[in-house]
Parts: sequence; structure tokens; C-alpha cells
Amino acid sequence: MSSHHVVRDKQEPALIIANGAACSDELLGQLLEWNPFIMVLDKAIYRIQEKGIKADLLLGDFDAGIDIEKIRQDQYPIEIIYAPDQEKTDLEKGIEYLIAQGHRTANILWATGLRADHTLNNLSSMAKYKEQIELVMLDDWSKIFCLKPYFEKWYPANSPISILPISKANNITTTGLKFNLYNESLELGVRTSSSNQTQDDGFITINHQSGDLFLMQCHD
Repeated sequence: MSSHHVVRDKQEPALIIANGAACSDELLGQLLEWNPFIMVLDKAIYRIQEKGIKADLLLGDFDAGIDIEKIRQDQYPIEIIYAPDQEKTDLEKGIEYLIAQGHRTANILWATGLRADHTLNNLSSMAKYKEQIELVMLDDWSKIFCLKPYFEKWYPANSPISILPISKANNITTTGLKFNLYNESLELGVRTSSSNQTQDDGFITINHQSGDLFLMQCHD
């Protein structure tokens, strides 16, 4: 398995590989094929090497004792960035690097599962940078992204759709769902719109005026 390296002026999404639970080789292969710039975070480099994947960039604080020179040889011509800032997670530092380099979209893989605190931090990071870069987090069961104030997309009928706030989101109105919202609020621990679904083939819309709102497409 190897990565696809035809970069088109950063038009295609970058791929960030974190160090959470692994996904299927099928999903990994699809993302490697269509995401030409591969960034790996810290110790996940050893896991991708076991799969024969070549990365473009390794970034982290390297506090887990990574043999940088060995990685440099094995992954040549990989770029290696030491990012020691302990006030930010490796994922946040990776996202900021992509923004600084002019990337407009990125997919995030291996960022869920295993440690729950890492998963929650990674989700929060998506909201933190939502105005600067479009981010999608994927695993074998979910596709997650943070919504801007207006969202519109076509889905087949009966597609599972969950809308969850990070804390509280206000003045939410939806169309095209089985259970629509009409200028309502969602608040974590109080009320969410989990396990909703699309009513028919066609476009759905989601508007909200304030707060951070996730759309999650999940399946069992």
C-alpha cells in the first residue's frame, strides 16, 4: 500500500493520519488514493510504515522516543517538523501547518477510538479551525464535519444524519430530514438530533446562527 503523489496546487484534500484506532485497509486505501499530501502525526509513523505507506510529512513533539534519523532514511524524502508546543495537540499543530501552507481542505483518519480524551479533543479541534479550513474526520462507521452557518448537500433517501452540538447551538432550522428543526436550539446533555435521517432523495439544508454544530453520518 502506498500513497498517491500527484499534487494539484493543493486543490485536493490533504490527509492527516493521527494515532487513534485504525480503520479498514479499504478506507485507508481510498483516502491514500485521493489525498495526495500525507501528513502523519508523531508515533503513528511506525504504524504506517508497517503497512508500506510513504508519508510526505511527519509532525509532532516526538516525546515518545521516535528515532528521527531512522525514519528519515526509511521514509526519504519525508519532511520532518518538530512541534514542541505543549499548549496544543499534535492534531491542532498539524491543522495549523496545513492552513499556513495554503491547504483549504483535509481529511483526518485514525483520530477516533482508543483514548476517549483524544477523541473529544480531536473533535473540538475541528470546530476550532472551521472558518480557516474544511475538515472531515472519518473512520469505518462515521463521517464527521463541523458545519458552517449554512449547509446544503444532496443525499439519498433514508441516509442516517445526526446533528450534535459541541456545547450549545442556536436558531437551527433544517429541511429534508424526517424530523426537521424550526428555529430551535440543541445543547449537549440536554437535547440533540441524533439518529435522524433524510426523508427523500434530494438536498437537505441546515442553518444555524450561533454555536458549533457537527453533522455525523454514522452507520452500524
